[in-house]
Amino acid sequence: MLPSLDGLVFSPIARAEHGEADQGTSFAYREQDDRVWASYQGGDIAHGHLVGTRDGDTLDFRYVQLNRTGHTSSGHCVSRLSRLADGRLRLDETWQWESRPGAGTSAVEEVLPPAS
Repeated sequence: MLPSLDGLVFSPIARAEHGEADQGTSFAYREQDDRVWASYQGGDIAHGHLVGTRDGDTLDFRYVQLNRTGHTSSGHCVSRLSRLADGRLRLDETWQWESRPGAGTSAVEEVLPPAS
């Protein structure tokens, strides 16, 4: 099993069709036992939160967000955690809006802190 997501930051590699998160969006993950949650913002997202569970390298969560135009949306996502060749973590996501039409796939990758 890959390491905990607790304290890690992820960012999308591209904006998905029907999605709102893009390379300017940052997801700050927390994890305890089999529970995961994150806050996210940036790009077109003013505020977002996700909460769910982790079973091995699979995450299953619901998300809710407020975009910069003042609209709220919610949905469901299942993500598969993997390790990139450079050692960073990646989540390959399959998601569907529950509050509006649309579904898709996307990927977020770990953002390393700046070297000091």
